[in-house]
Amino acid sequence: MGRIVGVGLGPGDPQLVTVRAQRWLSQARQVAYFRKSGRPGRARRIALTWLAPQAVEHAMEYPVTTELPFDSPAYIDLLARFYGHWVERLEALAAQNDVVVLCEGDPFFYGSFMHLYERLRRRGHVPVEVVPGLPGMVGCWSVCGQPMTWGDDVLTILMGTLPEDDLVRHMQQADALVVMKVGRHLGRVRRALQRAGLLARAWLVQEGTMNGQQVQPLASVDEQASCPYFALVLVPGQGRRPEVEG
Repeated sequence: MGRIVGVGLGPGDPQLVTVRAQRWLSQARQVAYFRKSGRPGRARRIALTWLAPQAVEHAMEYPVTTELPFDSPAYIDLLARFYGHWVERLEALAAQNDVVVLCEGDPFFYGSFMHLYERLRRRGHVPVEVVPGLPGMVGCWSVCGQPMTWGDDVLTILMGTLPEDDLVRHMQQADALVVMKVGRHLGRVRRALQRAGLLARAWLVQEGTMNGQQVQPLASVDEQASCPYFALVLVPGQGRRPEVEG
């Protein structure tokens, strides 16, 4: 009996994959990864540098992504059946040897693997492990060159999918701020930041640490501009900064 191991791959640059994750990838016999139908899968692209030649790949294609509202009964039902199906598939594969499940960022940080993990753990048929990875926001604020938190700053993490009024309410209470899942919600996020008085401090990082990386002040970006799913908005904190001589 093997194990099912969720392996965090970090923010996108293969060189930011941890040593522990590299070991798992280089030894993997069975590799599963999420992807949108017809796409190669970003997690697989990150892992390719380290994947063992003998690895057998299993693409877990989402039945739906943005075609339905994520809180609609139809969306919830489709995703529940999708995760249930893959839990059984992964358990069957693990009867032969370990199965590595590729996870962008960190497996326990807003990742799809968590849906598999909770189901697998409740069933208890196969041991489940997790290899942590750098969250995408860490890579993004590094390429942005902006220290994020000073002194007693409290870091707030929001999803761009939230209603605009909810975004504004949370933003007004934040010292330092990360907004994830920006993508097609860029206009809403930008308007919320403007209402909260934070637009002048906000940065948009697209494809951070990856090919095509773009870093720019959000105020210079039109709210109608196209924006990839893998984009973050950062608002650095302004807490107690060290005094700089000269």
